[in-house]
This record gives sequence, structure tokens and C-alpha cells, in this order.
Amino acid sequence: MGATQAADEAERHQPAHFAFDEESERRIPGILARYPETRKASAVIPLLWLVQEQMRRQTGSAWVPKAAMDVVAARLGMPPIRVYEVATFYFMFNTRPIGRHHLQVCGTTPCMLRGAEEVARACRDATGIKAYGETSADGMFTLSEVECLGACVNAPVLQVDLDYYEDLDYESTVRLIEALRRGERPRPGSVIGRQASAPEGERTTLLDVPGE
Repeated sequence: MGATQAADEAERHQPAHFAFDEESERRIPGILARYPETRKASAVIPLLWLVQEQMRRQTGSAWVPKAAMDVVAARLGMPPIRVYEVATFYFMFNTRPIGRHHLQVCGTTPCMLRGAEEVARACRDATGIKAYGETSADGMFTLSEVECLGACVNAPVLQVDLDYYEDLDYESTVRLIEALRRGERPRPGSVIGRQASAPEGERTTLLDVPGE
């Protein structure tokens, strides 16, 4: 599905109404308590995130409908346009339906130097997606390019939904997507077994650590 088609599809799928569910309502008081009564608008980002996570639970697609932005605006006593501005500014919010899994390829310099293009190629080959911004024909995957994910030492990095998969190459990316398609969720982190962000290979210093 191309970007223009996706925009048209999003407009067709905009729900007429939105209401926070029981789980979201249970979390809202704790969020609002972080801010003075006169600064409730500061809660706009966490409330939009609640919306997106609720849509993930309810529909399998993590996105923020316009009707939900209006609900957030009313809850916080702010003009709806200010909520629209926040939701469309941050890449963390999806303002149209996406696939069940959001494949987010880091395309900044460290990841690019370490093979991000091969990760992106694997994503396209394994899903049938032709370009960033598209969703696979089966609705399983949406592919996006994002800015630095802050895991440069383990580049290249692919964020899948909320999880980071690191030290990827073409083959390991394909295997990851195949596992997701089977309904499996591989363990996040380095796919080569690197411990956190330690150097590749065996330890070469601090070999005699008391207690180990």
C-alpha cells in the first residue's frame, strides 16, 4: 500500500467516536497528578500514548485517531488544534492505522555505516513492502525509517513496536520477520549474543573479577 493510498485509507478508517477504556482510565489519574492543575496540558504526550496503546490492544494497530485527539483535548481543557500539533510533530505517534508490527529502521550515520541499508532491504524482501511508509498486503507490517534510536554501539538497529533488535544483518532480519509472522516474539537485544553494549567477542580485560 503506497503512502497516498494509506492516507486515504486512514481517512476512511477514522472512527466517529473514541472513549478511554477501563485500563486507560485507571492510569489517567496518576498521570495528571504529576502536573499542577493549571498545567494539565503538560499531560498531552502521555495521554496520546495511552490512546495509541489502547488502540493497539483493541484493534491490533497502534495509532491515534482524530476523535481520540479531541477526547484528549477535552480532558485537558486545551484547544484541539494544540493536540493535533503534538500528535503530528512526534514520530512516536502514528496518525493513521499501521500493521500489527511496526518495523522502524534507524537510518542515521552509525547504523547506515554498519548496514542499515541491508536491514531495510531485508524488511522489504520479507514483507513485500516497496517503500517506507507502506503496509504489507496482509496488514502484518508497516515499514518506517526513523532518526537515531540511541543504540549506535550495537548498530544497525531495527525497532519492532517497542523492542530493539540490534547487530542485525540481512539474514538475521529476515529470520526475525519470519518469526513475527509465525506469531513468535524473539528476545529483544543483540542478535549475536552481545552482552548489552559490550564489545563483540570474549572479554579481554577484568578477567579476574572477585565473586565471578
